[in-house]
Amino acid sequence: MRVITGIARGRKLQTLEGRDIRPTTDRVKEAMFSIIQFEVQGAFVLDLFAGSGSLGIEALSRGARHCVFVDNSRESQAVIKQNLQTTGLLQNARVMATDAAAYLQSCKETIDIALLDPPYHQGLVAQVLPKLCEKMRDTGVIVCETQIDETLPQQAGNFQIFREYRYGKIKLTIYRNNEGEPT
Repeated sequence: MRVITGIARGRKLQTLEGRDIRPTTDRVKEAMFSIIQFEVQGAFVLDLFAGSGSLGIEALSRGARHCVFVDNSRESQAVIKQNLQTTGLLQNARVMATDAAAYLQSCKETIDIALLDPPYHQGLVAQVLPKLCEKMRDTGVIVCETQIDETLPQQAGNFQIFREYRYGKIKLTIYRNNEGEPT
């Protein structure tokens, strides 16, 4: 796994080992950032269910102003910090040792881009989406990576599914505010 482009381009990222670990492939990550490429520069990004931090690090490498990485696993937090050190992006990041719902309950920031890659088939997107939408900027975007057969809510707050993309067994679902879509 590596950073695809930007100031940390080509740097290798560490990941956790295990049967339940499934880092985002470079193909899906590249597609994800092609979708939001014009929104990343200067954005406040949230990497929810961060795992190795690959998605948030990619955003920072491409010019995001700041990224908060949220994961409740101590092992994941250590890997994220190591990857931020390796890429030289630690100064623009904060790693939160908590679960997604608890972070969103206490979050004071307004989020431009939220990247969600939760464990599959546990209904976590549906659980956190309503609270996440309250924290989003009107022109913000929420990107969810799930397995292709997972059904996500059509709408939460003012955010609704804008578009879905399929990459093999993976689905990217893009939510935008139906009142604040970029032109």
